[in-house]
Amino acid sequence: MQEIDTWLKLVDPAARSLLIGLAVWILISGIDDVFLDSVCFFTWLSRRMLSGQEDFTAEVEAAHKAPHKRIALFVPCWKEDAVIHQMVMNNVARIRYSSYDFFLGVYPNDPATETIARSLSARFANVHVAMCAGDGPTSKADCLNWIYQGMLAYEQESQCRFDAVVTHDAEDIIHPDALSWINYNVDVYDMVQVPVLPLATGPLEWTHGIYCDEFAEFQTKDMPGRQILGGFIPSNGVGTGYSRWAIERLAGEKGRLFEPECLTEDYENGLRLHFLGCPQLFMPIHRHNGEPMATREYFPQTRSAAVKQRTRWVTGIALQSWERHGWRGSIGTKYWLWRDRKGLVGNPVSMMTSLMLLYGAITWLNSRWSGGQWGIGELSASPAVLWLLGLTTTLQCIHLGVRIWCTARIYGWLLAMGAPVRALYGNYVNFHATLGAIKRYLMGRWKNEPLVWLKTEHTYPAIEAAAPAAGLLGEILVSAGRISATQLDWALETQPPGVRLGEHLIRCGMLSEMHLYQALSFQAKVTLGQLDPQRVRRNVARSLPAHVIDAWRVLPYQVAGGFLFLATPEIPAPELERQLEQHTRLRLRLQLVTASNFEALRRELL
Repeated sequence: MQEIDTWLKLVDPAARSLLIGLAVWILISGIDDVFLDSVCFFTWLSRRMLSGQEDFTAEVEAAHKAPHKRIALFVPCWKEDAVIHQMVMNNVARIRYSSYDFFLGVYPNDPATETIARSLSARFANVHVAMCAGDGPTSKADCLNWIYQGMLAYEQESQCRFDAVVTHDAEDIIHPDALSWINYNVDVYDMVQVPVLPLATGPLEWTHGIYCDEFAEFQTKDMPGRQILGGFIPSNGVGTGYSRWAIERLAGEKGRLFEPECLTEDYENGLRLHFLGCPQLFMPIHRHNGEPMATREYFPQTRSAAVKQRTRWVTGIALQSWERHGWRGSIGTKYWLWRDRKGLVGNPVSMMTSLMLLYGAITWLNSRWSGGQWGIGELSASPAVLWLLGLTTTLQCIHLGVRIWCTARIYGWLLAMGAPVRALYGNYVNFHATLGAIKRYLMGRWKNEPLVWLKTEHTYPAIEAAAPAAGLLGEILVSAGRISATQLDWALETQPPGVRLGEHLIRCGMLSEMHLYQALSFQAKVTLGQLDPQRVRRNVARSLPAHVIDAWRVLPYQVAGGFLFLATPEIPAPELERQLEQHTRLRLRLQLVTASNFEALRRELL
């Protein structure tokens, strides 16, 4: 016992000094957080008082009615053979948008991923493979640049032009209406960011729970706060839409859309666009048909994987951006740079605060047990120190309360109640990631070596868990909210003989043609598109005999890469491919189009 008392006499003075230093930092950071909390709260309150509600239905409907521009989805892949097939299959079935193409970036030394990517390309007319020039892994930015070059080559070969680019990862579940929202806003904003939220996991999944807490808070508070205060919007890496004009500005003379040496190319591009004067938009989180309008995915679920990913984030956001851009820009820009970089100090401080909390609890228990004096308790003799500690404790409680509310808003109160414990665990994870980032950055600069892609291993939910099973057409229309169960029952009872259910619903004014074909596309797992007759060459359209076109309701619209691309308003029959092979040596790729679009093609081209 005497040895313990002697040890405490040596340690307690240092602990008291450290505690005051930590409290000063927490005070500064806490005031910053409360300022942002207040701005976001009063903005939300004023909007509620003006409108009486927070309803985005009108905006969503307007987005659906806007003409569909052609959008390219960039998906960089390195060792993604376990997830990329499910990702494409699931999202092709979910997306309610008629004009988009996937570009999958693969490496020559990753044959497993390449094989799956090419099989998807052979199956879907709007899936393409972009090969990187060298072996991987390089950086994610470098892979995206090669995808960009692949898109340019495809445009030249197919005589088409994409109006916007959206970046995604191989584990993403894209919201069915996300592309419609980006399409609706990209004429006004050069960058449109869709919210990103982790998929829900069990309350005992502590590591993934950290991501749920942090993303719920960041997407609810920090990202809208940037929009309110006029700061730059950093890309979240996924669900980010760029206008074609912004893409060409970013690429510049070098033809590089993303900076290859940047480990967080998404953050870098958001900052670059801000400095170029390009307007940016963050779409606030809201629910539509009971689902948050956001890109969903699983984040790392082990401590080591989380540290690895966060090491890359800290390196790119805090260290590389500081090196590349310094503290330039307006006062508002500097403020957000401060918030993005204060983790370099804040993460170690948070860890030290947790350790001080543990040290204080242990020494207090020892003093109660031994009857001795509690060394840290001597700070209570100073009113100024008591005021400082009381204020910082209050600020910490406010911040924790905001995080709990943000988590509850997205995931419910059961998961939110674990946020205080996860915050302590998060301090440990972020502390290790920050130390790792500083070490990697300094070693890279010392050895003059590039910082390579610290890739995160991805998991993907089963397709059945992410989207309803493709069953009967009526069931799909009801599950998608296009018609009610009562309307379906009435339509089945009144359906005339020889008239298909979808046609009957359209005639009765209960369903639009586009909504019908979106359901048919989901049911048959066939890509739905909208073709402009002006972009189809007449000689290609007439490459099959007229009687074949009439009998099978197919119309050629493109020849590329050894494939004959065919538009059809019908779900392809099993014998269709065998019959058409008698008239062409090219491999066949089918795309579903609406009946009105098909008739327009026939009138213009035949």
